[in-house]
Amino acid sequence: MQKNSDLIHQANREACWAILLALGYFAWWYCGAYVFSAPQHELQLPQLYWGMPLWFVLSCVLGPILFTVLCALMVKYLYKDIPLDKYDDEHYE
Repeated sequence: MQKNSDLIHQANREACWAILLALGYFAWWYCGAYVFSAPQHELQLPQLYWGMPLWFVLSCVLGPILFTVLCALMVKYLYKDIPLDKYDDEHYE
């Protein structure tokens, strides 16, 4: 069995990965929405992809799909099944 400190370390590592994935999603959305949008002074409509502008396709269509897959991969390969019972270290030895 694992010690209590090992379980806390694993839980902290999983929380860090979840926060990094959330920040990555925010960065993806922000860059997709603001970097690829048309300039404000431009009067013509932007080029459309499947009837939507590129910034919308990147930030609101492809982004959620990509980060849902990344979340599933993170849960499958990085997360470990750990007991959530409240026991002291002596119970794990």
